[in-house]
Amino acid sequence: MINKLKKLGLRATPQRMAIMQLLEGNTNHPSAEEIYRELKPAYPSLSPATVYNTLEALARAGEIQEISIDPQRRRFDPNPRPHCHFLCYRCQRVFDLAVALEDIPVPKQVGSFNIHSFSLYLYGECDQCSGIKNGSFKS
Repeated sequence: MINKLKKLGLRATPQRMAIMQLLEGNTNHPSAEEIYRELKPAYPSLSPATVYNTLEALARAGEIQEISIDPQRRRFDPNPRPHCHFLCYRCQRVFDLAVALEDIPVPKQVGSFNIHSFSLYLYGECDQCSGIKNGSFKS
């Protein structure tokens, strides 16, 4: 982690290390505000600017991805590889979906626009909110 921060031109402060540790393997897709609230008690000198700047530097470097599935807040995913996301309208949780993006036919060009990448966001209700588990109703 220290080398990753140095490579990005950031000092390896305890706060930045904590941000990276919180993100590592995190599948909750936290927002900067959620990260700040979670880490602030343990790191009283942590500022929102440190959280935002660290997340933006990690996203620019391709270490994490910023996802804009939620219109209320920017969320961050420690998995930088392209994959599908699902937002539950009821509980507002974001899930990773196992949809093979490489199987979706995306043209390299549309009119005069060159396509370099794409995101797939799906919206609806998760199984807990809808009462459906694996295609059947929960009792």
